[in-house]
Amino acid sequence: MKSIVILISGRGSNMEAIVERCAAEGWPARVAAVIANRADAEGLLFAAAHGIATVVVEHRAFVTRDAFDSALGAAIDAFAPDLVVLAGFMRILGEGFVRRYEGRLLNIHPSLLPLFPGLRTHQCAIDAGCKLAGATVHFVVPAVDHGPIVMQSVVPLLPGDDADTLAARVLVTEHEMYPRVVRWFVEGALHMQGGVVRHTGAEAQLWVDLQPGARTDWPPR
Repeated sequence: MKSIVILISGRGSNMEAIVERCAAEGWPARVAAVIANRADAEGLLFAAAHGIATVVVEHRAFVTRDAFDSALGAAIDAFAPDLVVLAGFMRILGEGFVRRYEGRLLNIHPSLLPLFPGLRTHQCAIDAGCKLAGATVHFVVPAVDHGPIVMQSVVPLLPGDDADTLAARVLVTEHEMYPRVVRWFVEGALHMQGGVVRHTGAEAQLWVDLQPGARTDWPPR
């Protein structure tokens, strides 16, 4: 039985999706803890209601990033996780922290990386005139919003889209994609070679929604 620790900063809707799918699908894993860097993170209430341990490591209580990273790492390690999942965790983590969990630290970013790392991703896609947008699940490396890509989703930019409408459409795909990748990890179905991640059973690593509401894996089988 694999142990998962999820880090959040706010509502943690991707965390909710992972918790619910883990229970519904009977993964060989459990979400051992949800850790937040803010005591008012709404997702803590959801986790507690589902019998999951919750911890707050308030980043504002630490003078340096290294001190925060050290305290956060100690909180994580108390649950001996096989996998650490960043689910809307809005803090930049230092190289030492990332190396500590190398190969077992996942993140989701709301753009088609390597395009538009950082913030304001949806507005950046609109401003650039992109015809497609989406999200990326990747293993974390010290460079922010970089690392081996596990899965991506694709949605169209529609006439009249603003950052909020695009974000809402991308988020729907995130809730499908992230739990799937976490399940693959705990089932030992991911293989990385030369910085490229493949599913050992050749499951599709692209989730396409070219018409909202008509989601499908790609390529079709």
